[in-house]
Amino acid sequence: MLRPSIFTDNFVDNMFDDFFNDGFWRPTGMRSVSAMTTDIQELPDSYKIDMELPGFAKEDVQAELKKGYLTIRASRTRENDENKGQRYIRKERYTGHYQRSFFVGEQVKQEDIKARFQDGVLTVIVPKKEKTPEVEQSKFISIEG
Repeated sequence: MLRPSIFTDNFVDNMFDDFFNDGFWRPTGMRSVSAMTTDIQELPDSYKIDMELPGFAKEDVQAELKKGYLTIRASRTRENDENKGQRYIRKERYTGHYQRSFFVGEQVKQEDIKARFQDGVLTVIVPKKEKTPEVEQSKFISIEG
């Protein structure tokens, strides 16, 4: 016999599961789209990278330059113990990390890059460096004979 799903045996147990299984509440839903959204602007002598990191503190963010790649990491572990003894239907906290890399060229040095974190936005200024032409050296092949 067909019956509406609200009359199943576990209606009360799953009442909130249906609500929170909506795509908006899942990690792959709308909330994750805004993670590390980045704007890159070309200026006359540099590139300006603006990266949104809402909810992160300056201490949670790290920038590294290695082999021509600028890698930005944001990680955190948050535990909120101030509400002990209270009963929650659902309580969500994010623990983990985000990471993005950009190739800026091997000519760029760490001391040339400037970064500032303010109001949840990381701004990085990367100078434009022209690739210096390598001097071609003659390499002779020995001929046996």
